[in-house]
Amino acid sequence: MKHLILLMSLLSLMLFLACDSNVTGAASGISEEINQKDKNNKMEKQSKETMDIANKFMEAMGKGDMETMVSLMDEDMVWQNEGDKSMPWIGPWKGKKVILETFLPLFMEHFKTTKWLTEDAISSGDVAAFFGQMKGITLKSNQETPEFAFALRVKVANGKIVLWNWLEDSYAVSNSFHGTK
Repeated sequence: MKHLILLMSLLSLMLFLACDSNVTGAASGISEEINQKDKNNKMEKQSKETMDIANKFMEAMGKGDMETMVSLMDEDMVWQNEGDKSMPWIGPWKGKKVILETFLPLFMEHFKTTKWLTEDAISSGDVAAFFGQMKGITLKSNQETPEFAFALRVKVANGKIVLWNWLEDSYAVSNSFHGTK
């Protein structure tokens, strides 16, 4: 009888330990699920903040609201324009001061946007992307570009824009700039 009681006690202990490890495993799974939901919520929040900052900057640009633009620019912001290097506004422009004092005046002296239509906009974490169509007049030749596609990549850190990476059909813009339309 003692052997039977001892055997039953051991079986009970084994069942208890097995149940306890299942509970621990289930709790661990729930904890991982909660952590993943927290990460997803943080990513969604960051994505929304990034999109809001990028949209606010574009809206300020459209209105000529320099005060808002300046407030959204990181001191070390990079404004990268790809394209024909013979056009004076092409290239990387590094630092808020250089962008404000050199790039923007140079760009405005040479190009006037006549159409800007954003068709798609997405954001993920600290990056937003915009795609659309635009037109402009190159002021050197006084020629209007045909409508062309653009893409824009914006990176945000600590509530400020750190990268403005502009991509466009630089062939169409270059032809207009050089008067070879």
